[in-house]
Amino acid sequence: MALVKDILRTMDYGPSPESSDAVRAWLATREAGFGCFIGGRFTPAHDLFDVFDPATGARIGRATQGSAADVDAAVAAARKALPRWAALSGHERARFLYALARHVQKRERFLAVLETIDNGKPIRESRDIDVPLVARHFYHHAGWAALIDSEFPGTKPVGVCGQIIPWNFPLLMLAWKIAPALAAGCTVVLKPAEYTPLTALAFAEICIEAGLPAGVVNIVTGDGDAGAALAAHEGVDKVAFTGSTEVGRAIRKATAGTGKALTLELGGKSPFVVFDDADLDSAVEGVVDAIWFNQGQVCCAGSRLLAAEGIAEALHARLRARMAKLRVGDPLDKSTDVGAIVAPVQLERIERLMRAGAEEGLAIWRADERLPAKGSFYPPTLVTGVEPASILMREEIFGPVLVTTTFRTPDEAVALANNTRYGLAASVWTENVNRALDVAARIKAGVVWINATNLFDAASGFGGYRESGFGREGGREGFCAYRVADVAGGKPYGAKTSAPSALPGATPAGEGGIGIDRTAKLYVGGKQARPDSGASYAVLDPRGRAVGLAGLGSRKDIRNAVEAAAKASSWAAATAHTRAQVLYYVAENLAARADEFANRLSAMTGAAPRAAAAEVDASIRRAFFYAGFADKYDGAVHATRSKFVTLAMNEPWGVMGIVCPDEAPLLALVSLVMPAVAMGNCVVAVPSTRHPFAATDFYSVLDTSDVPGGVVNIVTGEANALALTLAEHDGVDAVWYVGDPAGAAKVEAASAGNLKATWTQATLVDWPRAEGRPFLRRATQ
Repeated sequence: MALVKDILRTMDYGPSPESSDAVRAWLATREAGFGCFIGGRFTPAHDLFDVFDPATGARIGRATQGSAADVDAAVAAARKALPRWAALSGHERARFLYALARHVQKRERFLAVLETIDNGKPIRESRDIDVPLVARHFYHHAGWAALIDSEFPGTKPVGVCGQIIPWNFPLLMLAWKIAPALAAGCTVVLKPAEYTPLTALAFAEICIEAGLPAGVVNIVTGDGDAGAALAAHEGVDKVAFTGSTEVGRAIRKATAGTGKALTLELGGKSPFVVFDDADLDSAVEGVVDAIWFNQGQVCCAGSRLLAAEGIAEALHARLRARMAKLRVGDPLDKSTDVGAIVAPVQLERIERLMRAGAEEGLAIWRADERLPAKGSFYPPTLVTGVEPASILMREEIFGPVLVTTTFRTPDEAVALANNTRYGLAASVWTENVNRALDVAARIKAGVVWINATNLFDAASGFGGYRESGFGREGGREGFCAYRVADVAGGKPYGAKTSAPSALPGATPAGEGGIGIDRTAKLYVGGKQARPDSGASYAVLDPRGRAVGLAGLGSRKDIRNAVEAAAKASSWAAATAHTRAQVLYYVAENLAARADEFANRLSAMTGAAPRAAAAEVDASIRRAFFYAGFADKYDGAVHATRSKFVTLAMNEPWGVMGIVCPDEAPLLALVSLVMPAVAMGNCVVAVPSTRHPFAATDFYSVLDTSDVPGGVVNIVTGEANALALTLAEHDGVDAVWYVGDPAGAAKVEAASAGNLKATWTQATLVDWPRAEGRPFLRRATQ
């Protein structure tokens, strides 16, 4: 036995095991295996698969491999429960969420131990971080449920939600998904990861104890096949997925054209930027939290350390000294810092990537490679001198591996931080507040922590940019994803959206009966431009008479327009006041030419003069409306539990593609382009195919209204073909499409390339009423 005097001299930790007796007794009573939780009860277990303790490799339970029939039954139960659950008052739903929070708190220790046994993370993390945050999410969203009528008027629940969660935070991800859905009035079918289903099944028992109505929450266990069946199910109205970028891309393709709402929280390769004036001791502790928390199995892990050249060696030395003190071992030991990797297959992936890094000649350092004899463990690792092109700098390792490189200037730090296809999170360390705010604003990430890392709270939205997905979870931002505004009239767009064969009289510019001098050109980079092909098409009035020629835009024209929009990115940096003034000027100049635009609309569309005048007047009011909102769609300071200030900033997507319908050709164009531009985006707009002159006349208004070149670009032609090009273009960050269902499906499927956000409308829109926050919310991230 160690003597007290020796302990005081060495300050070594002794073992401090957490008892798992209650959890193992609970598992023993369910030795026959878990069924799925459908319609308020557990189904008979079948097609069982084993669940293992990552720290020992021992089997701890068996769960059902959910089948297509199980998914059908779960979706049917959720659909049956939806009307009554959605009809409850917000107060009544709040009481249920409050009850769930209380039941979680009553079982905090049990759930923490079960999570640690199932996942392999240290008990300190499960006990002190995960489970308290689970309760926090249910409490927080009970509040949103109670406030729905006043805070979200004119909205309704999105419907039945299919939710697929990963294995790194099994219970916390469950709360992130289920709490807002239930608060919003939705019902849920959740598919936990096959490695870690046990806390989800324990939560199902809590749902029964809390008296949650049958069918409101359903849980189907199993592997990726069960998840794929859920995402593709026609009875699901929204899919929420957290996991790998590859699977997220597959889900985007699978849901394209189905009308399902979709949010994706995907992978990351987050930068951890340390400037030369940073508190290095604090930064070292931040690194420990950033990459060795949960064994590095965190989508927003700070796995790329970018250190100022002047302090890099000192920082690395302190890191090595700190790494030498990290304890790897039994996750149930409260003295353990780094637990087990979730499964042998994940451990093998880490080792494979590290072998590839070693083959590149990288310097790899570990304090102590002695690991427990059983289980899946990997030691904390530091890799220095890594080049931007290295596989370890590019690929998400999802393990306790930190790679590092240096920078000399803030601009170089930002360039390195953004040199990734991901954009989930970042961490900036400096004592200079001006530098912190400047660098944080320029890093393309959904969350940026300053002198901190891995801070999560139910009141703060979390989510990514680029291939880290789209949508947010938590806070008002996340809650909005489960409520929808009904801005559509219900009647589907049909054959009215022109197909290529519907372009009457396509002819090379200058040929045919209508002279080239009457051909409306494209508008790219603030200048009129001929189509790259030199081709045009005849625009006919309702009687079939030609009223002019419009340029037949092509893939090359879209590329030119996207390039022009990207060059105009300084528009986003302009003050909101400046953008508002420009939009007011647009509205003013449009008003000065109201009669001219009304006559053009009447001639093109056959609309009565009064109706055409009303559309122009509505377009003017719409431009004024978004000019007014340009400096009023504010961010927020979220009231999170931590002592830090949490700023939620609405940022523009960047380059947006906007495809307009044939209906209300001027009003639809203004209604879609103005909110995007007001929020700082640059736009490539494809106007109505049948009635393009509303847009080509409109660019003369832009020319006289101080709109910088490239902020609005207009490419006329066959809308669906141009829409597909926009959706496929990696330089486009978001696409809005209003048109026929087939076109919407192609846009959504093609957007999977760089996982750009899409907003498609395949039903006729009531354009006189189509304005407001839903448009602004989708114009920002």
